[in-house]
Amino acid sequence: QVQLVESGGGSVQAGGSLRLSCAASGYIGDDYCMGWFRQAPGKEREGVARIDAGSSRSFYVGSVAGRFSIYRGNAKNTVYLQMNSLKPEDIAIYYCAADRSCDTPPSAWRYWGQGTQVTVAS
Repeated sequence: QVQLVESGGGSVQAGGSLRLSCAASGYIGDDYCMGWFRQAPGKEREGVARIDAGSSRSFYVGSVAGRFSIYRGNAKNTVYLQMNSLKPEDIAIYYCAADRSCDTPPSAWRYWGQGTQVTVAS
């Protein structure tokens, strides 16, 4: 049974930084895209950032480009999201996910974590 476990959420002031971590327990293969999604209250879940299996390509939603950075850790199937210059509009539950393709529609990604709350005070 594969599980994705997130950590690193919390509450910060606007302009602050947080780093989210995600680790997979159980083997999910060496060719999985990993990504971060978020869901704000009353809104649909949206993709924030994705990174392919070889870390050669990464993708960001426009609202976080230049502020957030996704990267893989040395341990297999770990991924981080460095979030800088946080804004109140970044408030959401952030989910780690994994799928064979970075192009899979968000609702169809195979593996999901439980989510971690990020709160930004203005």
